[in-house]
Amino acid sequence: MTVLTARSMPTTLMATPSGYPPVRLSLKPPGPPSGLLDGAWWPRSRELTRELPSLTDLLDPRWGLITRVTVNPTHWPDAPRKVPVNGHVVKVGWFQDGQDVHQLLLLSYRVQRWDLLIIPPETGAAAAARLMAAACDPRWFRTGSELIADELERRLAEPAEAGGPASPERR
Repeated sequence: MTVLTARSMPTTLMATPSGYPPVRLSLKPPGPPSGLLDGAWWPRSRELTRELPSLTDLLDPRWGLITRVTVNPTHWPDAPRKVPVNGHVVKVGWFQDGQDVHQLLLLSYRVQRWDLLIIPPETGAAAAARLMAAACDPRWFRTGSELIADELERRLAEPAEAGGPASPERR
């Protein structure tokens, strides 16, 4: 059995573009690639044209100019083909089949690729924190949908006295 005794904590980035709340993003620390995800993003809405500019504003200086993203349109009611962001345009591709509904793929000019877990906007803060940590854990080889399903299962298994689904305030 391998035990990790010292490891870097995930990097949590926050940025506040004018007129919009901070981006909620957690990224794996620099190092060799591991796991299936490179981090997690918790958007505030399902409006890609509103959410994508602040995300790319934060990531462009770190990863190079983000030129393309792909999403599964299941949870994005309006997925445009192009989104203007900070002086350039990000092309948006969407794939109903073949792309995890809870993942966002980003590509940059540096010809690099990153996969982020998309945490649904309506997720509570405690669950989002657990999902962000799990997406950044190099020991996990789980897809976005698997992590979301794990969190849902955890929530359903909470005892009623701890505010689980059987408690009166959740009915």
